[in-house]
Amino acid sequence: MSESAVSSSTPARPRRRGWAGLLLLVLVAGLLAWAWRQPFALTWRTLWEVSRLPPASTLPVPVEGVRARAIADTFGAPRGRDRTHAGVDIFAARGTPITSSTRGVVVAVRDGGLGGRQVWVLGPARERYYYAHLQDWAPALAVGDVVDVGTTLGSVGTSGNARGTPPHLHFGVYGREGAYDPLPLLRVHAAVGQRGPAR
Repeated sequence: MSESAVSSSTPARPRRRGWAGLLLLVLVAGLLAWAWRQPFALTWRTLWEVSRLPPASTLPVPVEGVRARAIADTFGAPRGRDRTHAGVDIFAARGTPITSSTRGVVVAVRDGGLGGRQVWVLGPARERYYYAHLQDWAPALAVGDVVDVGTTLGSVGTSGNARGTPPHLHFGVYGREGAYDPLPLLRVHAAVGQRGPAR
């Protein structure tokens, strides 16, 4: 049999497989696009959204009724012999609501260690927001919950190593280089709020 006879009698299966593969790819892409818009994908959509945002440039005070000017700058203050304060303490009456300072996803709700009852939220630029010494958590708060600015996380208390101190929230923000002082961002937010939005 000649070479031309063999090549002319070869069936066109590879071409059909190419179309079938393309059709399958389109169907899978459509299914993923549909799934991405469903409520069960909200956590993943929010993680994607906040990871692409720049770090926060202002933050509202996360304790209801407390003004930024009433918060002492204790970031970096010595704590014992081998550590420093990696946040600010926001004093308020026991049970005062604690709210999220940013949009994000709850990545930890736990009780233990120095922070006692605590909540961690992953926010803009994948920075982590730490709320510690809570008296209790908001009902049904769970890992994977999407929170917005003002979402209640819990209430002010003295859990962890805050036992024996006045009730307060330890509030910390952790960026790529570790903890940094959140008080300037709280003060900027308060100043912008007093002036009104920029025009």
